[in-house]
Amino acid sequence: MDAAGVEAVWRIESARIVAALTRFTGDFGLAEDAAQEAVAEALVSWPLAAPANPAGWLMATARRRAVDAIRRRTTLQDRYALLAADPAVGSAVDEEVDPDRIDDDVLALMFISCHPVLSPEVRVALTLRVVGGLSSAEIARAFLVPVPTVQARITRGKKTIAAAGVPFELPAAGERRERLGGVLSVLYVIFTEGSTATSGDRLLRPEVAYEAIRLARTLAALQPDEPEVHGLLALFELTAARFPARTAPDGSPILLEHQDRRRWDFAAIRRGSAALARASARGLGPYGLQAAIAAAHASAPSVEATDWDRIVVLYEALGRVAPSPVVELNRAVAVAMASGPAQALAIVDELIASDRLAGSHLVPTVRGELLARLGRRPEARAELELAARLCPNQRERSVLLDKAATLG
Repeated sequence: MDAAGVEAVWRIESARIVAALTRFTGDFGLAEDAAQEAVAEALVSWPLAAPANPAGWLMATARRRAVDAIRRRTTLQDRYALLAADPAVGSAVDEEVDPDRIDDDVLALMFISCHPVLSPEVRVALTLRVVGGLSSAEIARAFLVPVPTVQARITRGKKTIAAAGVPFELPAAGERRERLGGVLSVLYVIFTEGSTATSGDRLLRPEVAYEAIRLARTLAALQPDEPEVHGLLALFELTAARFPARTAPDGSPILLEHQDRRRWDFAAIRRGSAALARASARGLGPYGLQAAIAAAHASAPSVEATDWDRIVVLYEALGRVAPSPVVELNRAVAVAMASGPAQALAIVDELIASDRLAGSHLVPTVRGELLARLGRRPEARAELELAARLCPNQRERSVLLDKAATLG
């Protein structure tokens, strides 16, 4: 088995392995380190002789690594004796891994990785590392930060969890519901970075977005009665459905009105619609409302035929349950399509007056578009040029400059 095969097995099984090791050693950091050592050993040995049960091999090897590490820690001799001598514990860790089994250990691992004691950037790095199975280099590439920065975040996260004495267990039902929002927000950040990169020379980082989708599917299977989990998954699926049409072969962005909708992923639209239906059964929250907006776009044959009035109403509802300046800005775009640019411009100018999105390229982008539609070309060009200066993504910046140039 080559390196790609090893990485594929690791990506699928890593969360279960780390979770099982954490449950039996009681040490989240040790479990993650032992699992990483096991996959490193697999990269060396599997190309020579691949095991019949790769997941079981990784589990057994990681367990041995964990036991060795505990043995070296004189302060943990009692725990080593338990792991080394108790047949019940040993057999539980060495049991074969069922690739179709998703249990509460993985869910507990998600809640630990997204624990409130951690900073947001550490939650993202730790979730991608221990639940998603990504390497530090992959996470660094995804978020355009140096590898040592990612490694430092992961190390800091493990030390913080150990210092805080976070137990490896599922929170009680009430607390779990309170903390679920934090888990969902981490997945949302990961997906958002993949669907529109904050910086760099690529508009999309689909591998990052698809990892968020995979994690959201896992969470939906573990928490089937939480409507916002299904709402988030629906949002991801419906948004990712447009990925194939969002960029040209050279990577340059294709705006919604110019996309070839025949290239949209209709299987993803069906999956997203099904998840949205599950979310809708108990009332839509913030993620479900965003998914409903994405569904309105996904079901329209063209920009002109889109139900913009419905989208305006959905943004109004979203603004009530999760108010933010970005929601208001998006509502302004929908209002412009439903009722004309003048009314939308008033919304944008109110945002500017309140200084709620200072420094963002999004406000001058939308304002420039609205001014252009109103025939105020010099003002529109100035706004789009400002947006280009503020935009950190090179692909988006090029689009803005091209638009500004057409306004003479």
